[in-house]
Amino acid sequence: MMGRMVPSTPPLGAASPAPARPIAAVRQERLRSHRLSAPAGTVAEAARHMLATQSQEFWGGRWALAARTRGRATVRDVDAAYDRGEIVRSWTMRGTIHTIPTADLEWVLSITAERQRRQAAAVHRAEGIDADEVGRAERLARGALGGGNRLSRKELFEVWEQGGVSTARQRGYHLLVALSLRAVVCQGPVVPRETGPTREQFLVLAEEWITDAATPADPPAEFFVRFIASHGPAGARDFAWWTGLPLGVSRAAAEAASDRLTVVADDPEPQYVVAAGAPRRSGSAPEVVALPPFEEYYLSYADRTVPCAPEFLRAIGPSMNGIVRPIIVVRGEVVGVWTHSVAVGRHADDPIPELFAPGAATDAEISAALDRYRDFITA
Repeated sequence: MMGRMVPSTPPLGAASPAPARPIAAVRQERLRSHRLSAPAGTVAEAARHMLATQSQEFWGGRWALAARTRGRATVRDVDAAYDRGEIVRSWTMRGTIHTIPTADLEWVLSITAERQRRQAAAVHRAEGIDADEVGRAERLARGALGGGNRLSRKELFEVWEQGGVSTARQRGYHLLVALSLRAVVCQGPVVPRETGPTREQFLVLAEEWITDAATPADPPAEFFVRFIASHGPAGARDFAWWTGLPLGVSRAAAEAASDRLTVVADDPEPQYVVAAGAPRRSGSAPEVVALPPFEEYYLSYADRTVPCAPEFLRAIGPSMNGIVRPIIVVRGEVVGVWTHSVAVGRHADDPIPELFAPGAATDAEISAALDRYRDFITA
């Protein structure tokens, strides 16, 4: 694994090609970009740097942010960021729920929402959801949530049913996604739970909850720069996969952002880093980490063989049902997976590792990585 090489092209303005870079160097650069070896100061700062963090499993998205925060951030710390309105969850791209800084939600949806709506059109037709039905659901939601009110998903569905909008089968879910793509609602503060970590957030009106929205001068260029800052070295194909946008649109965004980026390789297209460079490694960052399902460090690239040997990809996913398993990463290389229950009464159980490369780290290092997660979830 360590002998594979990454082809290189010269940095912008260079007269001669840069030497080929071993895959270990790319991993180290990505660990810094992902704030896994250079953690952010707070949960909100980690979320702002990542821009959009996969969070279809709520506990996993929260752990992704805590793992990128200095010290030993807990699930309560992440929940407090939701409660303060610093971060929200919504379907930001690819029809997938992400955690995103509240201030960035609307401009990101201005780029990604229309494509997601087109992709959902066939399902809407099958469920009998048309524009009038979405409009009725929106009016009912605004009436119930206006004035600072907040509702659980179940409570909002009850409002719709009482107002004559059916939530049968998957209709309620698809109506909720439709209103989220319109930036009418978002998932904000957490729903309290006495027996362990909460599994749910309250739905709120986005226009009332978001008080500091700011649209960048060139949203597509900003989108690309933010992706490279948090995932680089990476390129337009990676950005296209991550956002679900067409490759042509992604290349145009890269071109628009070129004055803020540096080309460091060609694999086979330009691979970029932000011109200012990534922060140096923090001495407090562990070299062995247990990361959540749908982890950005693994999933967010067109080619996942940089962090993981090809023969292990199937064991991690995405599987046939779309699942991506939690991973164990040793100095940038995925060396195994792990499992853990967050069911009532089970969240304090020991996580169970399954290593592909048993000698990649000591038992003590693996245990320390899993202990850090257990401390997070049991706080």
